[in-house]
Amino acid sequence: MISAEDDRRFPAALAAALAHPFAYDHGDGVDFEPFDAFLPAEDTTDWFRSWTGNPDVRGDVFRVFGSDGTGGYAAFWLVRPGREPAEQPVVFLGSEGQTGVVARDLADFLWVLADGLGPMEAIDAYGAGVTSRPDAGLTAVAEGFAPGRGQPAATLVALAREEFPGLEDWVMELCR
Repeated sequence: MISAEDDRRFPAALAAALAHPFAYDHGDGVDFEPFDAFLPAEDTTDWFRSWTGNPDVRGDVFRVFGSDGTGGYAAFWLVRPGREPAEQPVVFLGSEGQTGVVARDLADFLWVLADGLGPMEAIDAYGAGVTSRPDAGLTAVAEGFAPGRGQPAATLVALAREEFPGLEDWVMELCR
């Protein structure tokens, strides 16, 4: 696994997906602003301490790669020991305290994006009957890097929440 001080470059599949433009269209679209590289370790720790109100936490359990317009962060949550970020779940931690697991790994995340949802929309939309809005460019990226993994975003988000049910409780335990 990559340590907090190591390489901040994105895996190729993530870089390819994030190179695609995300259109918000006045609230009807994907509110996601990808970064050019993972947020530096020190900045991630500063953010996580501020977000939780806990000066004792560290942000090394996250690899932050983008935000929504309000300042919520999308990140890999490094909970699978010994695995690379691409094999870790993708989570969203919103500026107003929202938390949610978006995808089980990068391959599933590519398909969530291809189905027309960003990280914030995926956690807000879970169970809300959101319709699929496939994006041809992101579908091509997903097919290129994660062939055979395509499913509707709602299914992928549900699978992720089922596999990683403890995110919200873990975060709440850290908050002061």
